Amino acid sequence: MVSNIKSWINFDTDQIENIGKNAVSFNKIADSQKSKVGDSFSEMLSNSINELNNSQKVSERAMADLASGQSRDLHSVAIAVDKAELTMKTMVEIRNKALSAYKDITRIQM
Repeated sequence: MVSNIKSWINFDTDQIENIGKNAVSFNKIADSQKSKVGDSFSEMLSNSINELNNSQKVSERAMADLASGQSRDLHSVAIAVDKAELTMKTMVEIRNKALSAYKDITRIQM
């Protein structure tokens, strides 16, 4: 029984050592990517805003084509309008969460 406990303890310590070695390699990767994180977030936000703008333009164009008779495909127009609406709702919720986080931060007393 004692030998089983010793082998179990050694097994756990070996796993802990491996986790420590992996953490060091993860930290190296994270350090190399730190400068890219800020850029990628701003790029992601910019791309999201551009996508919102493009989906709104496509939706408006599809509705105008349907109204003028240039397009008879109601299904594609409905999909374009729904996509634009969903994109707008998503951006509004992102804005609301960001404002809520900002308000929470400003309420923190120092």
